[in-house]
Amino acid sequence: MTAMERGEPKLIFPALAGFYGSVSELWYPLIRITAGAMLLVHGWAKFNAGMVSVAGSMAKLGFVPASGFAAAAIFLETVGAICIVLGLFTRVFAAAIAIEMAIICFVVMMPNGFGRMEFTLLWGIVMFAISLRGGGPYSLDRVIGREI
Repeated sequence: MTAMERGEPKLIFPALAGFYGSVSELWYPLIRITAGAMLLVHGWAKFNAGMVSVAGSMAKLGFVPASGFAAAAIFLETVGAICIVLGLFTRVFAAAIAIEMAIICFVVMMPNGFGRMEFTLLWGIVMFAISLRGGGPYSLDRVIGREI
């Protein structure tokens, strides 16, 4: 059966078929690792700012209890992001982060217009997709044999 018969697109450069075949499994880990690493940068900034500072920001946004929301954001964006990168407890953390992104997107950003919410919306959708797929190949979830 040819690639076209399997529903795969026709290669622009057929001479690269071997290369395409050898890297075809890397697309998903690349997305998962990049999304987790990008989120970790934001979590690390919150971690360095400290609980009092982040809780103050949460209180200004109307989140009560502010310290609870701050702790959840710091935890998800550091520990959760690291777990997404490693592919460990991927579904749980990705789902929790998708919920966090939905809250940020629709409660905090939406009143300021679509231009302010599009990045968090995209991030939330990516995390939702990761929660559906799990760790995938090249993940610790796969190593331990449990897609949690």
